[in-house]
Amino acid sequence: TDPGRADLDPSDRAMLDYAIKLTLAPGEMTADDVAALRRAGFDDRGIHDVCAIVGYFAFVNRIADGLGVELE
Repeated sequence: TDPGRADLDPSDRAMLDYAIKLTLAPGEMTADDVAALRRAGFDDRGIHDVCAIVGYFAFVNRIADGLGVELE
């Protein structure tokens, strides 16, 4: 229930931290956030994929919320 306390390997921790920040505070993202992913072993493609997936889910959830879509 608390992502900050999850027992993760360093690359998963970096990815989760990036995803949480991009979701909750997208305007506060900096080059340091990308650098943290690089230090954890992500290459350009991996960084792009993490960012794209997080952004996609944010987009889809906002569309669903905006249209009043309810889960079955």
